[in-house]
Amino acid sequence: MFQGKKIGVAVPAYNEEKLVACVVENMPAYVDRIYIVDDGSTDRTREVVARLCDQNPRLQLVEHKKNKGVGAAIVTGYERCLEDGMDIAVVMAGDNQMDPAELPKLLAPVVNGQAGYCKGNRMVSARTMKGMPPLRRFGNWLLKWLTRFSSGNYHIDDPQNGYAAVSSEALQRIKLDDLYPYYGYCNHLLAKFTVAGVRAVEVPIPARYQGEKSKIKYGKYIRKVSWLLLNNFAWRMEMKWASITRRPAIYEPRPAAEIREITEASEFLPGVSRRVR
Repeated sequence: MFQGKKIGVAVPAYNEEKLVACVVENMPAYVDRIYIVDDGSTDRTREVVARLCDQNPRLQLVEHKKNKGVGAAIVTGYERCLEDGMDIAVVMAGDNQMDPAELPKLLAPVVNGQAGYCKGNRMVSARTMKGMPPLRRFGNWLLKWLTRFSSGNYHIDDPQNGYAAVSSEALQRIKLDDLYPYYGYCNHLLAKFTVAGVRAVEVPIPARYQGEKSKIKYGKYIRKVSWLLLNNFAWRMEMKWASITRRPAIYEPRPAAEIREITEASEFLPGVSRRVR
């Protein structure tokens, strides 16, 4: 436990046979449960984690038979945390990019009741951004402004940072099944928390790159996240208007699967603009 709170850590892992053991071995002693969600890996990730489970009673292996996306893997981890009565759920990537020594910074605001959701911020200074490629810095800067406009949270500086802690109460205020299943999940989550009245804050956490290659395909990522941000904004405006007029909200955001279908369809229709309500 951490200051009397049960801590569960969700670790999405896709083809992380070389690094996932480091994540488990360096996990702080105060973490009560570690959920490795093998998201349809094609390497030996499952075998490595299964062997670690025999040595570590805190560790559980959860399998997706097919690759569903990092957002879907995190939802599975969140659901396990709720089922097992964890007070706080943490996301820590399976590629060892997230330093466990920084975890108390994320937990403190949630434990103290200052926020329901606390995430890392690598964009505070040149020191915390050290090692981040220039193109990624620019992409994060651009997505910061787009996500602020989309989510309504104008205090977030590093929306793409997945290293985060969230209270069980905050998770219960949103529909986890609707969370975007791919890398845009963090942008979607911020919009959901804004509408649900969950306070989100950031704490400075340095970037940590160790030579690993990103699995993000940026062309497809930009298209999909653009549609998602537009959808988030439209949904948030409808919910705000319903609140002001005290009318039931008639708008529901398209499920993530439909956003994906529209995005993929648009790839075969160059120049055609499709509106997501």
